[in-house]
Amino acid sequence: MAGRIPDVRFLAPRAASARLSRRALLAGFGVVGLGALSACGRNTTMAKSPPTDGELESKLNMYSWGDYDNPDLIDAFKNEHDVLVQVDSFGSNEELIAKLSTSRGTSGYDVVVPTGSNIPQMLKHNLLQEINLDMIPNFEHMDPNFTNQYFDPDNKYSICKAWGTTGFVYNTKKISRDMSSWQDFIDVAQKEAAGTTSLLEDPWEVSAIALAAQGYSLNTQDEKELEKARTIILDQLAPNTKAYIGNAATGMIQGSFSLLQAFNGDARQGLGEVSDPENWKFVFPTPSANLWTDCWAIATGAPHPDSAHAFINQMISPETAVEQLDYIGYPIGTKGLAEQAKEADLDQQELIFPAQKVLDRLEPSKQTPADQIRTKIYADAQARSGA
Repeated sequence: MAGRIPDVRFLAPRAASARLSRRALLAGFGVVGLGALSACGRNTTMAKSPPTDGELESKLNMYSWGDYDNPDLIDAFKNEHDVLVQVDSFGSNEELIAKLSTSRGTSGYDVVVPTGSNIPQMLKHNLLQEINLDMIPNFEHMDPNFTNQYFDPDNKYSICKAWGTTGFVYNTKKISRDMSSWQDFIDVAQKEAAGTTSLLEDPWEVSAIALAAQGYSLNTQDEKELEKARTIILDQLAPNTKAYIGNAATGMIQGSFSLLQAFNGDARQGLGEVSDPENWKFVFPTPSANLWTDCWAIATGAPHPDSAHAFINQMISPETAVEQLDYIGYPIGTKGLAEQAKEADLDQQELIFPAQKVLDRLEPSKQTPADQIRTKIYADAQARSGA
C-alpha cells in the first residue's frame, strides 16, 4: 500500500555495509568514545526504562553495525510478534557511545550492539541496563567459550552476538614458503611481499602483530614493550605496506596485494569472490591474536524492554543460527553451530571456526590508557608508508 511504513528499515544500504570492516576502530581507537564519556560525566542523571511486564510492546528500535543481521530473521520476529522493528546503523563503537552518552537514556534505542572491549567503560557511565536472563531462555544454548567474558563476567549486561579473530591471508603463487606465525608475516612483508602488503585500519591490531612476534601480551601497557613494537612496525612493516584496509576481501579482489592482515570472516568472503581461491591461504597465526566479541545489549532507558528481551532471545536461537551465520559471515556463539554449519555445507568452514587449540591461545582486546600510544604508532606507520 502506498505510504505504508516499512516493518524493517535499514538506514545503511547493503552496498555500503560496514559489517565486514566495522571491527577496525580507525585511528581514534578508544579516544573519541572515552572523550564523549568524559564530557557526559558531569551529568549522571539517566532516564529510566519502563519495567518489564511480560507483554511485548508494539515497537523495537535497534542501533547496530550496518547490515549486521539477516533481514529475513528480523522480519520473522515482526511477523510472529507483530512488532514494528526499526534498525539504525553506526560505523564505530565511538559513534554508538556518543549517541548513548549525550542522550542520557532518551535515545529511543532498545537493543544496541557494542564490541565487548567497550562494555566496561559503558557500564562505568551507566549506558547499558541489566538483561533479565530469565526472559532469554535461549541463553542456555550459548557456547561457554563466549559467556562470562572479562568485560561482563556474569552476562548481566551482554550476550554474544558474533565473534571472530584476526590472522592473515597470502597468495601462495607469490609466496611459496609455509607461514604460521606473526614473525613469518613480518619477514615476508620485507621480502616476497614488499610493497604488496596490507595492514588493518586498526591501531590495536597493527600493534598486535609486533607485540605477538615478541611474545608480549597484546594488551601490554609496558612502554618499553610498546616502543619495541613501534620500532618493528615503523622500520620493518610500514615501509613495505601498500595500504591500510578495513576489509581484506577488498584487497584480495583488487588483485595487487599478496599478503593481508585480515579478520577471518573477511578472508572467507575474499576467498569466495577471487577468481583463484586455490592460490590463497589463511593463517591463524601463533603465538596469539585477538578474540573479538560483539554483543547484544539493552540501552539504559530502553522504551521497549519486553520486545528487546524477546528479540535477543529469538536472534540467539539455535534454530536460526545457521541463517544468521551464513548472512553475516561470523558465528553467533551458540553451542553446536559448527556441526550445524557442516550439515548445511557452508563454504570455508575452517575459517569460520578456529580449532579449540587456536581459541585457547587467543587474547581478547582491551581498552587501556596505552591505546593512545597505539594510536600514535598507527598514525606514524601510515605516514611512513605514505598512506
